[in-house]
Amino acid sequence: MRGPARRPLVVAVAALALPPAAAGQESVRERIASLRFPELRFTPVEPRAETVGGVPVYFVEDDHLPLVNFHAVFKGGIRNFGRDHFAAATAMPGLLRKGGTVSLPPDSVDRRIESLALAMSFGQGGGSASASLNFLSDQLEEAVGLWAEMLREPRFDSGQVELWRETELERVRRREDDPASLAYGRFNRIMYGDHPVGWEMTPEDLERSDLAEERLRFVHEALICPENMALGVAGDVDWERASALLARVLSRWPACSGRLLDDPVPAIRSEPGVFVIHREIEQSVVILAHSTSLRQGDTPAWFASRIGNSILGASGLSSRLNTELRTREGLAYGASSIWTSPRRNDGLVGAVTRTRPETALEAAGMMLDAVGSMREAAPTEAEVARVVGQTVNGFVFNFGTPSQVVAREMTYRTLGLPPDWMERYLRGIRRVTPRAVLEVFRAELEPTRMTFLLLGDTTRFDGSPSELGAVTVLDEEPPPAGEFSRPRGSPRSRR
Repeated sequence: MRGPARRPLVVAVAALALPPAAAGQESVRERIASLRFPELRFTPVEPRAETVGGVPVYFVEDDHLPLVNFHAVFKGGIRNFGRDHFAAATAMPGLLRKGGTVSLPPDSVDRRIESLALAMSFGQGGGSASASLNFLSDQLEEAVGLWAEMLREPRFDSGQVELWRETELERVRRREDDPASLAYGRFNRIMYGDHPVGWEMTPEDLERSDLAEERLRFVHEALICPENMALGVAGDVDWERASALLARVLSRWPACSGRLLDDPVPAIRSEPGVFVIHREIEQSVVILAHSTSLRQGDTPAWFASRIGNSILGASGLSSRLNTELRTREGLAYGASSIWTSPRRNDGLVGAVTRTRPETALEAAGMMLDAVGSMREAAPTEAEVARVVGQTVNGFVFNFGTPSQVVAREMTYRTLGLPPDWMERYLRGIRRVTPRAVLEVFRAELEPTRMTFLLLGDTTRFDGSPSELGAVTVLDEEPPPAGEFSRPRGSPRSRR
């Protein structure tokens, strides 16, 4: 017999009837103001933590709808392989979905997915791979069986491998057509060098031998295996049935090959500089950043950095960067700040925007001023209160569905965060003060250390990039000599 379901937060609002007021009595407005309501209490859903076949499983039962979600996360990713397996590791998620299984060719897999009305996704980041499945609860055995077979026993159909390779080659060829994508990729290469974060796919990475079956099997056997795995189950299924199914699935799964490399620690560029890419396009991209040693964790400095980053540029149109560049000066549709804080290594702090070539240098100067202002004076109480309020008020949306709750717990495990991280995060954010924001920016930010990347039509720039520092041209066909060696327009302020 199925036990009681763990239900997501439900807020019940009672209909209140206002009694008619006699002549001369208090007004409707006064009566509304006098109403009193019981305090709303938020009790988050806590997933059940179990282990099946040595694999951690997070489970929430919810029978509101006849739907079930399965999630799998695998610790490890592109960063755990050498450059000779870069293409194979990049291709893995797409080929798990499109490449068929040992017993089923790709078209048969597609037909079964369609007939069962399954929703699937396969993906990866630098340090993990993931897969998810959504289906009607009466399709449990067939749906999970197919999904597990796709993960555990991929075919790597040669036709699908070649299709992926040709598609990726075309994407590489067209990378120049997207200024932002080109700029971000080049900037990562500048900052991270020969580290997986700085790698860009090239035609040399996409020879047929780079996607030979033995290379794909090498990646699969090292990554998509039980010792690296965490599982999540949420929806209209009880634990007894779910655990029995998972036990059968995992009993047939080969152990990991043990060939994952250690996650390399990047040597992030430390010296300042200005890098220029000349492209005759109507939009320019401006990026500036330097390394920061602040790591994600339960520390006052880290929480202050989150609030400060939002005030600077991560909170949208109300941020300082957008107020200056978009609202006041009309230089850009938008601008955003950057502050990455990985768990194991240094990150980046800085800003990015897109603007016209004729305002590229002016925008760069204003971005530098806005970034520098964060270490010159504490933000106002109102700025901090606004961002803290936005974060706290949005907290409940982390618990919107049981599937979200389960997926979040799996993410915490992959990142090595404590199980109560969300509660610690909320508590830490509420304690942030303007002084704490000022102190973390003074400790971690130094405008004179910035590395700049300017991509655009340098012949139309409103000054010389050398105003920002020593220039390195990253273009195989640089503009005519002297085209951006002389400043044009009014000088810009520097903090």
